[in-house]
Formats: sequence, C-alpha cells, structure tokens
Amino acid sequence: MQNKGLIKVFAILFGLVSLYQLSFTFLANKVEDDAVAYSKNRATENDNARQIAGYERKYLDSVANKDIIDLGIAQYSYNDVKDKEMNLGLDLKGGINAILQVSVKEVLKSLSNDSKNEAFNNALAAADVRLKESNANYLDLFFEEFEKIAGTTKLSDPSIFGTKALSEKITFDEANATVKETLQEEINGSIVTTLEVLRSRIDKFGVSSPKIQRIGNSGRIQIELPGAKDIDRVTKLITSKAELQFWEVHTNAEVQNFFFAANAKVAEMLKDDSAIEQTKDTVQKDEIDDLLGEEADSTKVQKNLFTYLSPNIAQSQQQLSSLVASAKVTDTAMVNDLLAKKEVRALLSTEIKYAKFLWDYKPFDTNAKDENAEPYIGLYAIKGNRKDQATIEGDVILDAAQVFDQLNKPEVSMTMNSSGTKQWAKMTADNVGNFVAVVLDDYVYTAPSVNQAITGGRTSISGGSMTVAEAEDIATVLKAGKLPAAARMIQAQVVGPSLGQEAIDASFISFGLAIVLVLLWMILYYGKAGLYSDIALIVNILFIFGILASFGAVLTLPGIAGIILTIGMSVDANVIIFERIKEGLFKKKGVKQSVEEGFSFQGALSAIIDANITTFLTGIILYVFGTGPIKGFALTLMIGILTSFFTAVFITRILIDGAVNKGSILTFNTSISKGWFQNINLEFLKKRKIAYIISGAIIIGGLISIFSIGLKQGVDFKGGRSYVVRFDQDMNATEVAGTLKDAFGSAPEVKSYGTANQLKITTVYKIDEEGQEVDDQVQNALYTGLKSYLGDLSYENFKPGFEKAGAGVMSSIKVEPTIADDIKTSALYAVFGSLLVVFLYILLRFRKVSFSIGAVIAVFHDVLIVLGVFSITYSFMPFDMEIGQSFIAAILTVVGYSLNDTVVIFDRIREFAGIHTNWKYSEVVDKALSSTLGRTINTSLTTLLVMLAIFLFGGDSIKGFMFALIVGVAVGTYSSLFVATPIMFDTTKKEEKNN
Repeated sequence: MQNKGLIKVFAILFGLVSLYQLSFTFLANKVEDDAVAYSKNRATENDNARQIAGYERKYLDSVANKDIIDLGIAQYSYNDVKDKEMNLGLDLKGGINAILQVSVKEVLKSLSNDSKNEAFNNALAAADVRLKESNANYLDLFFEEFEKIAGTTKLSDPSIFGTKALSEKITFDEANATVKETLQEEINGSIVTTLEVLRSRIDKFGVSSPKIQRIGNSGRIQIELPGAKDIDRVTKLITSKAELQFWEVHTNAEVQNFFFAANAKVAEMLKDDSAIEQTKDTVQKDEIDDLLGEEADSTKVQKNLFTYLSPNIAQSQQQLSSLVASAKVTDTAMVNDLLAKKEVRALLSTEIKYAKFLWDYKPFDTNAKDENAEPYIGLYAIKGNRKDQATIEGDVILDAAQVFDQLNKPEVSMTMNSSGTKQWAKMTADNVGNFVAVVLDDYVYTAPSVNQAITGGRTSISGGSMTVAEAEDIATVLKAGKLPAAARMIQAQVVGPSLGQEAIDASFISFGLAIVLVLLWMILYYGKAGLYSDIALIVNILFIFGILASFGAVLTLPGIAGIILTIGMSVDANVIIFERIKEGLFKKKGVKQSVEEGFSFQGALSAIIDANITTFLTGIILYVFGTGPIKGFALTLMIGILTSFFTAVFITRILIDGAVNKGSILTFNTSISKGWFQNINLEFLKKRKIAYIISGAIIIGGLISIFSIGLKQGVDFKGGRSYVVRFDQDMNATEVAGTLKDAFGSAPEVKSYGTANQLKITTVYKIDEEGQEVDDQVQNALYTGLKSYLGDLSYENFKPGFEKAGAGVMSSIKVEPTIADDIKTSALYAVFGSLLVVFLYILLRFRKVSFSIGAVIAVFHDVLIVLGVFSITYSFMPFDMEIGQSFIAAILTVVGYSLNDTVVIFDRIREFAGIHTNWKYSEVVDKALSSTLGRTINTSLTTLLVMLAIFLFGGDSIKGFMFALIVGVAVGTYSSLFVATPIMFDTTKKEEKNN
C-alpha cells in the first residue's frame, strides 16, 4: 500500500484532535459534578428542588469566566469547555424540545384589522379545515379558498387589507397575486421577529447549546434546550406574548440617596444573618468558597448592598444618566432579592415610590483587554405607578428598521399609528431633557434622552456608540410590539434530568459491554488479525465521537443506533477482507499475496465500497427529509460510514502489513475457529420456494394483525399527551387507568414502563384545545387523578423538571394532531426516498434491474415482518413498543443493514459470473452465497451481540427500539440469503426469457 506514512500521520493527528475535543466533555462534567456537590453542601432540609438547582446555577455562573482548568498549554473557563463539549440529546441529558407555531391566521387577521368581510372569514375557515389534512403553506390554502368564493372582491379591498395602516404597502385595487406577495413578506417578518424575541429570551435563560431555528415557511419554530430543569419557567418564557412598553425613567441623581439609605439597611439586615451564614458555610468545601470569592467566616467582612451593586453617582448636571447602577451578572439575583425586600422598599421617597428596577438586556465588559473579567450589567429605575401601567404599549408600532443617519451612523427608524403618534408626542413633550426607556419583557433595550417633542409619528433612536447589531436588536424589539399573537406550542418533549442521567448510565454501560463482546469475538475468530481489527474499531469509535464533539453535533439514542450500524459495517469490512485473505491462503497463495488481493478492488474493496455508498445515500435522504431522531440517526450514520471505511481499510492494512513485513505468522483464524464455514456448498436456490412460503406466511400473518389489531402508534404519530410517572411503590396499570377515567373523561392508555413502579400514561384529553393553560389543566388533572397513590407529594414536585429522588413525572410528550400527521408524512418520505435512491444506485452499479428489484423487495420484506412482529406482540411485551420517530430510525437501521448484507452478496455473484462463465447461473448464485456465508453469519453475530447487550442492560426508553433492531437484523440476514438473491435470480431468468 502506498502513502503509508501519510496515512499514519493523518491517523495519529486525527486521533489526538479527537481526544482533545472529547477532553472538554470530561472537563465540563467534572465542573458540573463540583456544582452538584456545592449545591448539596449549601442545601438545607427546607430547600426545594428549584432552590437546590439555584445553588448549582450559582456555582456554574461564578466559574463561567474564570480560568479553572489548566492544561499546561492553555487555560479554560467553564464557558470555554462547555462550548466545546459533546452535545447530548434530550433523551440522554434531559431538557425540553418544542415546536412553536406562529399562527399565520392570526397574522392575517391582525393585518386586516380583524376584518368582518364575509369572504375573508369564510376563506380563513376553509383554510383551517384543509390545513388539518395538508402539509401546504397556510397562506397558499387561504389564497386558494379566497379565489374560489370572493367573486369580484379583491384582497386589496378597504374592508380587508386595503387599510390605512397598510396603505404604503398595498394600494387600492391591487391584484390578488401582488397582495399575496406582500402578505408573505409581512408573515415572514412576524416569524423572524418572533424568532429573535425568543432567541433573546433564551439567551438570558442560561442553558448551554440552545437550538433555535425556523422550520421552512410553515410558521413553525423549533426550540431545543438541553439541560433545562425549570420546565415551568421555560414554557412561560417561550409561549408568552412579547410585551413591549415605553416608560419614563428616573435619573441616577433621583435615586442615589435611596441607594445610600438602602445600603445601610441591607448591612444591618445581613449582619443579623451572619451567624447563620457562618454555621451553614463551615463545611468541607472551603476550596469552592474560595473559588466563588466567598469568605469562610462571614463576620470578617461586613456585606451590604454595595457589595453587589455599584451606584452610578451624579455629582453634576453633566453626569445625569438613565443608568442608575451596575452589577456583576452573577449578582443580579441577589440585588433583585435585596431591592424587593419590604424594609428596603419602605425607604423610597414619595417622588420615586413606585420605581421599578429593571436590568439592561445585555451585559457589558468592564475590561475588554481581560478575557476573564466578569461581565457587568446596567440597572435602570423606571417610573412606575400604582396600576403598573406603561405610558405607551407596544401595539402602537407600525414598523421599525435599522437605518443610517446623515453621518452614516446606525440608528433605528420607528413609525407609530395615529393613536401612538399622539401618545408619543405627549410623552416626549413631558420629558424634554429627561429619558424614556424601551422595555421588552422587563428588560431595557435603550433609554435615550429626549431633546425635543416628537409629533410626526416617525422617530429615530440613536446613540453615539450604537452599533449596527445593537440597532438591529432594538428594531427587532420594536417590531415585536406588534406581534399578533404568542407562539403556540404544538409539540413538546420534556425529559427530566433524572431520567436523562439514567439513560446515559444504562446506554453507555451497555454500549461498553457490547463493544467488549465484539472485541473478544474478533480475537476468538481471527486471532492476531482480529486484534488488529479491534484496534481499528477502537480508533473508529474515537474518530466518531471526536467528530461529533468537534462539530457540535448532538448525540441521541437513535444516534447511538447509527453508531451501532457503522460499528457493524466496520467489523463487516474487516470480515470481508479477512475472508478473502483466507481464500487466498486456502489456495496455497503466500500471505503477502493473499493480503494484497484481499485489500484490492478486485478482492474485498469493491463490495465494501458498494455497501458503504448505498448506506451513505440512505443517510443523506434521511437527513434531508427526516426530523428529530431521524436526523440524529442519519448524521451519526454518515459520519460513522466515513470513519469506519478509513479505519477498516487503511488502519487495519497498516497493522497487517507491518506484521507481514516483520515475518509474523498470520493465519486469520484460531484453534477454535479453524475450519469454520469452509468448503460449504449449499444449494440455496432449491430452497427458495420453501423460503417464499415461510416469508409469505409470516408477512400475511403480520398484515392480518396490522389490519385487525393495528399498531400502537406513539403520540408523535397520532397526537396526544404521554407522561412517564414514577411512584414510590409498585403499581397496577389497569387499576390506575380506571382511577384516571374520572379525571380525563375516558380511561387513558396505561402501561408499565421498565420497572413495576413506573407507568407510561397516554391520553388524548383536550388535545384539540389550544393554549398553555390547557396543558396546565391536563397536567393538573393527571396529578389529581393520581393523588391517592402519591402520598404527600406536592404538585410542584410532581411536575417534570429538576432532579427527582422519588415519585413524579419523569418525562412527558405532547404532539397536536396536525403536526403528528406532518411527522408521519416526513418519516414515510424519508423511508421511500431512501429506497428509491438505493434502487437507482444498485441499478447503476450492477447494470441489471433484477438486482435492484431483489434488494428493494427484500427490504420491504424485512420492514413488513418487523411491523407484523410489533403488531402481534406489543400488547403483552414488558416494554414499550410504540411506533414513532425512534421506531422509524430503527427501521432505517434495519434497511441499511439489510442493504449492506445484500450488496456484498450481489457483488460476489457478479464476480463469480464474470470468472465462471461456463457455470449455470444457478450454480454461480449458490456458490457465491456459500462463499459469503461465513462473512454473513460472522457479521450478524457481532452486530447482534452489540444489540443484545444494549437491549438487556440499556435503559427502559431504548428497549422497544433495540427489539426492533434485533428482529430486523435477524430477518435482514435471512432475507439477503433467502429473499433478495432468489428474487434477483427469478427476475433475471424472466428477463432472459423475454429477451
């Protein structure tokens, strides 16, 4: 093999990079373990889960920008290592994944000023009906329905969109097609604005690696917050309507006396608590307190308000500012708590009695040269009132945009409606020489000074140091003031951190056990050559995880399935090569020549390339059309195919060539495996009719079950809500279903989930009703219905989120019926799209339609049998067997495995047909099948070893998934021998007769 040195260098460097990238995951986990220890150290018996999580958050915030990890060549803060760690999916880490729907209907109603036009409203109603059975864009559906019923009425009619507010964008009597384009622009603007508002909110929430993205032109936004624990807060954060307000502002001079008085009062209050703090903190974590900058003896340093807050003192008129103070970001919670205390609020003078203290929307660096300097954030004092009502609400905004002034400096242009124009004119006239604040969600985005009254309704907001990005942020905020509706959560998956950690522990222990079994099997079967294969396999796993960590990819349970498949393919590649080498040795060829032929294109490489390409093409289709778990599966599959090919072909070759050149004895078997699968000469084709009858009977039985009993569809395919609830005692599922009948109106589906004290409860109760309050009602009804089994567990501790030592909701899923249909459709597109691409590739590669037909029919055969098995057995199996996105990922794994097996056999048939031209075609096929039987069984056994280990020792949530893989791999092995090849043979004979 040429360029061995270059391959060695590349492998070593890539391995070191992978180790370097993975080290950040271990370092981040270490810091988080320290945070957990700190939270346990600080917690008291009276602290609830939210407070304990707060201590943990406090620790992580305090080390966020400090160099706490020294690798010698570089120092890293927690934020640094967190940004570089491997991202885990919700099923492994816990958190929330939600899809929000910005209602295009509500946007249209808002733009029409809630038009009462009959044709308009009838078209909206008709579009609503069609949307339930269609994946089309809502605007397209509305437009089609309006065209049907509108007659001579146009969308630009004054009673619809020809309003004064849209006069600059839609002219009277404008063509419907043109109006539609304008409406699409307005809808896009609303979605983009919603997206940015959500991004701003989530950035403040503090979760690592949040994912926020728009889904096509559907008006949907996907949000994934791994590691989020306070699910209630997250839900409110992402579903509440943006609240934009304009407030008058107190200057720093007006509030500074209050700060001095508050400082003295806080010092007095904290002094009283010092003995308690001292007792609480004198535990074994002194190094943590040092890291956090806390004193072990709190009596040595007297704390006050100014310990946490730096007032902005105004000693002259020139120093007047809307910014009244600043604080470290990590101290804002403490400042909020101190300023909200009754004793402190009582110090506010009559003039500032209703002052509201709000923070700036983003922090600033006090020392830009010091990367480790803690960020500070500004504080404003808003002029509140008894009713807590803003001077102007954000719904008066017509438009806002980032523009440039005459000096080419960025500023924000804002336009208000007639009502807002009058209010703004009065507000600015009353505050000439003072400040006004633009506030979104209780954060101040800008608080400029007012130089003169603004009466025209069009305003420019500028600042001497305002950047383009800041101007765009403010413009986005202003446009948020006219959002027609809050984003509605149409799909949500919540996994509690306890269940996520259990999944990690179970999955990685079982995955490790599975790999050990494979490594031992390869050594048992191939001896020293098997050891070389094991080294290549370990390097392959290192490369896969290193790439996932380097590119910020997310590892999920279906993703682990993708890795399992690529491990099988990696082992398969070595098995194919080794079997070819053994053939050469059996023919008395030298070891060097046999190795050369085994690794050549004419030897094993052709089959390996074909198998990898067909599976890689499947991965591409799945990634394009798939959603959620399917995407995760496809990504790890494609990465694994590339790394497994490199390691199996090149790393193994380098190791074997090195041994051969040193004169080591390589037999490619052991005393145990010697003679296995050699001199086999089975007549497979004579058994094909029996195989057809067996397969036909199994498939018919499965289809009868599918059409009579059906399949247990998961909520992501049929819609509904599903909760995994853990109890402190073993539960009777039937009894619980009866108990919940009163709470839900009808008995939900209840089944044991893993252990006897854990149930999965699925219901369609109120699934067609919209709104966050409905979700809360359903969850409350669940708690009420289960109360008799929960003892004194409070509703707060019952809800999902936070660590749970005992009973409560461990995870939940909600999917509305409309998006359930979309998910199902996308999954079917992914499956059939991958099959079509594979059909075309095999046709191109083997030049015969019969090969493509055989491969695709075998895949359909495998899928139908797996579906039939699930239909027949789901009612009595002791684990969850729902048909959902994860099941589709399992089916696709089966498809990939079956195709891989089939393509290797077809490649040998093609080879034999070219060599043995005098043989009957049936003899060619039988000999090819016999010669590959050792490889087929060997690969299947190693793959099944991995899957059985994960099935037996993995987490509860993955058992149904792994069961589908086990059945699929067993059936796929059978079908490649007894279905794909015989179908190909029979089709070929028919083609020859027809010709």
